Amino acid sequence: MKLLSCDLCDEAFAADTFEEWMQLVMPHYMAEHAEVMQSNKDKSKEEQEAWMTENRARFDAA
Repeated sequence: MKLLSCDLCDEAFAADTFEEWMQLVMPHYMAEHAEVMQSNKDKSKEEQEAWMTENRARFDAA
C-alpha cells in the first residue's frame, strides 16, 4: 500500500493502485479544491492527461 498526498495540500490517501488512489482523492478534490475542479473543466484533454501522467508518476515513485 502506498501513501500519497494530494498535489494541492498535505492530506494523504493510502491505496494499492493509482486507480484506487484516484477514487479516494476525487471526493477530496471536489470538497476541498472545488475551484480547481471548476477550472479544470476549461483545460484541454492534453492538459488533463498531463495531470494524470504526473500524478501517476508521483504514485509510482511513492
